[in-house]
This record gives sequence, structure tokens and C-alpha cells, in this order.
Amino acid sequence: MRTKGTKQICVNRQARHEYFILERYEAGISLQGNEVKSIRLGHVNLKDAWCDISNGELFVKGMHISPYEKDGLFRTDSLRVRKLLMHRQEIHRMFGKVKQEGLTLIPLSLYLKDSRVKVEVGLCKGKKLYDKRAAAAKADAQRQIRRTVKEQNF
Repeated sequence: MRTKGTKQICVNRQARHEYFILERYEAGISLQGNEVKSIRLGHVNLKDAWCDISNGELFVKGMHISPYEKDGLFRTDSLRVRKLLMHRQEIHRMFGKVKQEGLTLIPLSLYLKDSRVKVEVGLCKGKKLYDKRAAAAKADAQRQIRRTVKEQNF
């Protein structure tokens, strides 16, 4: 998702390990001023975050944004529910897939795009234990191949 004018803030690496990512969507996020300052400093964690659709609106839950340390009296809850901004037809399409196919909505990354905070939301299917083992074995084999090719080139 690296294009001109974007700056990666946070990536949910555990989501790529736990889920098959079927589709990706870009969403804006409704934040308060001190949260934006904290995000720009990189004080955000997506590890245990997930998305939920209620009343036709998309919300992200479990996303931790640390309070901005230079903020005076105005503190917000670091784990509060935040609204994601998407077109209504996209939300309805995702809602149908989540209900029919049993998929999950997971925030994959958080980035700045032309000074606006954006969230990449993935429509995901959970991996089974044997899928995780196969992925680890494949990564290990690729690592071994790269290592042997590197040794042969020297």
C-alpha cells in the first residue's frame, strides 16, 4: 500500500499470521486532535484490534492509541471505539460477506495519506493450525534457499 504521499505508521503483523486476507479496503477514521498527534508519533497498537458493523456503520474496537504526553487536561480513553469512514454500499457489501461466509474484519495497517489518517481493513478468514504450520515451513524453506544461493555466490 506504499504510494506517493503515504507514510506507514503501524502494521498488524499478527493478522497476516492468523488470517488469510481475502480483500482489502481503505477507510478514514474519526479521531480527536490529541489522538492524531499521538498517531503521528507512532504511539498506536493494532495487535488486538478488530472491526464491527452495527447499525450500518463500521467501528474499530481494541485499537490502542496512547495518550499524547504533552496534552494538558483533555485525555481520551486509549481503547475507545472509533468510527471508520467508508461508503455505505461498501459497508453493506462487507456486512453481507461477514454474515454469509463467516469472515472477519481486521485492521491491517494505519498510515498517513496526504496528512489524513487512513486504516487498511482486511476481509479475513481465520487460519487453522495446519495452515500456520504450512506457512511457517514454506517461509523456512525460502529462507534456506536464499541462504544457500548467497553462499554459492561468494
